[in-house]
Amino acid sequence: MRRLPIYFLIDISESMVGEPIEQVQEGIATIIKELKTDPYALETVWVSIIGFAGKSKVITPLQNVVTFYPPKIPIGSGTSLSNGLNELMNSIDREVTKTSYEQKGDWKPIVFLFTDGIPTDDTEKEIQRWNNNYKSKTILVVISIGENTNYNLLGKISDNVLKFNNINSNAYKEFFKWITASIKATSENINNTNIDGINLSKVNDDIIERIDVTKKHNLPDENFVVLNGKCSQTEKLYLIKFRKSSQNSFLPDFQTRIFRLDGAYKIDEIAYTEYSNDKDYALKISSDELYGNPNCPCCGNQIGIAHCLCGGIHCISGDGEATCPWCGNLGYYGIGDGNFDINRTLG
Repeated sequence: MRRLPIYFLIDISESMVGEPIEQVQEGIATIIKELKTDPYALETVWVSIIGFAGKSKVITPLQNVVTFYPPKIPIGSGTSLSNGLNELMNSIDREVTKTSYEQKGDWKPIVFLFTDGIPTDDTEKEIQRWNNNYKSKTILVVISIGENTNYNLLGKISDNVLKFNNINSNAYKEFFKWITASIKATSENINNTNIDGINLSKVNDDIIERIDVTKKHNLPDENFVVLNGKCSQTEKLYLIKFRKSSQNSFLPDFQTRIFRLDGAYKIDEIAYTEYSNDKDYALKISSDELYGNPNCPCCGNQIGIAHCLCGGIHCISGDGEATCPWCGNLGYYGIGDGNFDINRTLG
């Protein structure tokens, strides 16, 4: 039986923490549930999930939808598209059956790439490998989640570059219904007509739209600021996410850049380390640009952003003496006056 391999290549960088990664997790589960009720998909569809942040790993190897169980999707630091592409290409080489004199190979693999940020590495070598050896033999659908994706770069690896607009609470549901319908239609098409390709279903243009691939971006992702904190009670890591907003200045026609608190989130430290690279990008953000200070998501301490002289961010219960869990130094903490630079992640 010829298989229809479906790969989900998912950006699991820090800016995806919170609602985006939760919605992707739920969406993948919904897709699998729906495919298990479709007779054509049961015959042909096989699914794999690959995650990429600073590093990339196969989360679930290629397997049929009957035995597929949606995994927990982790979070890592950085956005190494080169590692993600390499992992994808190596998986295709390893898992997809090629046509030979003895047998017909699998149908052309379909890849759904989800990303919300800008690659933090040099992708030229991997893009050349992809375009030379895989682009014509694979259908890659790139879906940008957010406004700051490097559309120009993504246009070099795919002719199908789309933007998902999270316009309301039902947008994610409609988005994953569209992916499910596209996979079902493609599966039915190859079963009935033996025509290799993808049938992208119609969708509300307000939710998914084709984007201008000439738009370029620079590091870091300026739609979000993500801080890496450590709980002073449990020494567990957590992420604090801020979303870009705007604030009118007292000067006409001038706006000040600010970021408002989106939330603080516990993370799986083992997975975070596995998917993060070790390079220090020495990125900073002014404290004046950050609005909000959450409770610690690990122990509930009142202040989730306390800044030690070592540069480490951690939680404290309030003003007074506290020990930094990063360096072990005892210091006196109080409300700061004036702005100062805070270490930020790549997001």
